[in-house]
Amino acid sequence: MSQTPASPAVETATAIAQAHGNRPDALLEMLHEIQHRLGFIPEAVIPALAQALNRSRAEVFGVVSFYHDFRRQPAGRHVVRVCRAEACQARGGRETEAALQQHLRLKTGETAPDGSVTLEAVYCLGLCAIGPAVMVDGKLHARAEGKRLATLLTEVAS
Repeated sequence: MSQTPASPAVETATAIAQAHGNRPDALLEMLHEIQHRLGFIPEAVIPALAQALNRSRAEVFGVVSFYHDFRRQPAGRHVVRVCRAEACQARGGRETEAALQQHLRLKTGETAPDGSVTLEAVYCLGLCAIGPAVMVDGKLHARAEGKRLATLLTEVAS
């Protein structure tokens, strides 16, 4: 009986788990490393990690799906995150999100078909007093509205 060869993603995940001693308490570190190497957490690595850690698939999937920083699909070349926390909403966050959706022609949570940009919602970027806040490719931007937002959007387009 021949065994199907593992995909490169599964091989990467298995090697990372082994490097962490297959310790269940290192799952978060493993997931961060997998995402760093692959750009996201492919569905196929969940059962491989579960087996390596002697955990259920549900336990591993629960961790992946709980934390918003873990992606289950590849992100676009640019990632735009808009804050949905109460302070930003009170300062015009809904309008900022609507402007982003209109300009990018995406709904929040989508990636452009050409892979150019992903629009995501987060629930606090830590700029509560100077919102609405947006993060573009890991860089925080306060008061993301009007001309300031338009400038950010031209950066994303390039």
